[in-house]
Amino acid sequence: MRVIVPPLTSQYLNLTKNSSLAVAIGYPDLVQVFMGTVLNQTGQAVEVVAITMAVYLTISLLTAFVMNVYNRRVALVER
Repeated sequence: MRVIVPPLTSQYLNLTKNSSLAVAIGYPDLVQVFMGTVLNQTGQAVEVVAITMAVYLTISLLTAFVMNVYNRRVALVER
């Protein structure tokens, strides 16, 4: 299990980043409700895009943090 933690972390982060491509492709279906409502009511497109970017950044950083903690926990301790 110790050997697969770094590549697994990379794969989890890759999955998070690639899901943004899925959102871009399925934009009308997945994001229309939130972003469409906010854009229609406020007209502030930049803020809505910034919030979306912040959500992806938070998910990526959280995933990396959790996997790094797990990696430290299962790593061999040198004596």
